[in-house]
Amino acid sequence: MKKYILKATLALAAIITITACSNDNDEAITGTGALTLEFDNAFKANDLILTSQSNTTANNEVLKISTVKYIVSNIVLTKEDGTTFTYPKSESYFIIDEATPASLEAQLKNIPAGNYTKVKFGIGVDKAQWELGATGQGDFLAKAQAAKMMWSWTAGYKFLAFEGTFTSTTVTTPTSFMIHTGQTGTDYNYTEITLDLATKALVRTNITPQVHIITDISKVVDGTNTIKLTDNNMGGMGAMIMSGSKLALITANVNQMFKVDHVHND
Repeated sequence: MKKYILKATLALAAIITITACSNDNDEAITGTGALTLEFDNAFKANDLILTSQSNTTANNEVLKISTVKYIVSNIVLTKEDGTTFTYPKSESYFIIDEATPASLEAQLKNIPAGNYTKVKFGIGVDKAQWELGATGQGDFLAKAQAAKMMWSWTAGYKFLAFEGTFTSTTVTTPTSFMIHTGQTGTDYNYTEITLDLATKALVRTNITPQVHIITDISKVVDGTNTIKLTDNNMGGMGAMIMSGSKLALITANVNQMFKVDHVHND
């Protein structure tokens, strides 16, 4: 009798185990959910602090940064099976502004439930969107104007605004610098970034993943292309890089600024 009870108990345990495994593997992933992209601006290994923080570049120039803004756009999420979800274009433009904490989170909604392993986004406004004209920009045109992320409608959007003061071995008085990327001549300087998620973002009706992205602002001048502000000091009036061939070099650097630090599935 004891042997029979033991065998029956083991058999029942096996059935429960198999059933549990089956339920885990056959989880129904349906409906829609939300996902947040959180942009955490840094300078090398340090959290970015505007105005007061001294930041040393590879060229031993010391920067005090007053402004960091950039446009994030055209978000595409990739599932573990390789299929993609393109966030609606009309809702896919965000201004990330270090001085405005609420802007550091791009909150996405109505995303098909699934396990996501990649995120792609642009920095700037793609040319096709800009070519729709002022009336084709929707509400974003007014938002960009209010955030001072446009030169003018004819000149177009500022994709990145990076500003502050700097000193160097030869520039001993704090001197202003401005780096703005965007359209210059025939160069549009829009770029796209694709990031892998080491931890899957589990979008569910009851789970809103938060993808924590670190943006290393030092890469603007210390990327593959090293930009020396001292060499661009306009007769002592400040270093202004807003046009010319250097913007293509800076755009290539911008492509290296972003990395996923972690994903919260809460």
